Amino acid sequence: MQLNRAIPSRSGQVTNQRVLDELGYYLLAGAGGEGPATLTEEARRGEELGFGTAFISERWNVKEASSLAGAACAVTSRIQIATAATNHNTRHPLITASWATTLHRLSRGRFTLGIGRGVGAVYAAFGIPAVTTAQMEDFAHVMRRLWRGEVILNHDGPIGRYPVLALDTDFDEDIRLALVAFGPNTLALGGRLFDDVILHTFFTPETLQRSVKTVKSAAERAGRDPDEVRVWSCFATVGDHLPEELRLKKTVARLATYLQGYGDLMVATNNWDPAVLRRFREDPVVTSIPGGIDHKASAEQIEHIATLIPGEWLEPSATGPARRCAERIRAEFGYGADAVIMHGATPDELEPVVTAYRDLAT
Repeated sequence: MQLNRAIPSRSGQVTNQRVLDELGYYLLAGAGGEGPATLTEEARRGEELGFGTAFISERWNVKEASSLAGAACAVTSRIQIATAATNHNTRHPLITASWATTLHRLSRGRFTLGIGRGVGAVYAAFGIPAVTTAQMEDFAHVMRRLWRGEVILNHDGPIGRYPVLALDTDFDEDIRLALVAFGPNTLALGGRLFDDVILHTFFTPETLQRSVKTVKSAAERAGRDPDEVRVWSCFATVGDHLPEELRLKKTVARLATYLQGYGDLMVATNNWDPAVLRRFREDPVVTSIPGGIDHKASAEQIEHIATLIPGEWLEPSATGPARRCAERIRAEFGYGADAVIMHGATPDELEPVVTAYRDLAT
């Protein structure tokens, strides 16, 4: 944590508040709100509030990661900008390496390239092969070699066969790599090779502790300093200063969307009751929604879905008054997290919680 770094305000003045390097948030949280045009103000606002990192997730509609990251880098001057995540297999590796280098230099070293496994069912529908752990490891090695200026000849590895891979032999770039991780194999890969490991939302305290241990142990076995691998808890933060309908969308609807996409993995990871997931999947309201619940369901449908999800499944989140949200976020550090993403809300929605978080430290 760095103390008293300058934080620019909307007026252009500089405050002496501590930059909260241990906190992050998502730009265009959820399905994207009003669309990509709001990203630039959200990026400026997050920087003004003192967040350390602004994350960008990718959806194949109007949330293309490289475009959004470029915009965020261009309108900020201090905050780290990270993809969390894009997928390595949807672009040629030279294209990804090139746009990451471009953003690294555009931002003067503030860009992090974060990748993830993605949703297998979506890949299958689009005819894209599933991502493997070996591919993500191979990809990370290739990126680092390209950023060091290497010319890679006759690469034949999990990411594919390439006669030549090269960017610029003068390159010597130090670009952070992040991995969005869920299962034990991916967590261990993050510990071995990546700079940041970003966990999934709605992880219980026990799951968080186990995940951190997996990452740090893998880092140590690989001869790395475990403290150099930063593990992020991705923590839904939805204070009761927001309207109830919006709170349900950001909690119930968000978790329900995860259950639609990879519910078996979430239930197994958190040791939840699979019978609850089965009833959720068979519910006629759930099956009638044509797409992600957080994006397509009506308020009435979300209210019904709230009756299908146990309260304990929603407990791993920061809810209630702003001070209680801040206290719950601080508890994540006690469970082993190095940093916390206040997930699912815009900077303006998060401002009361950030203020309370700062107040707890005084």
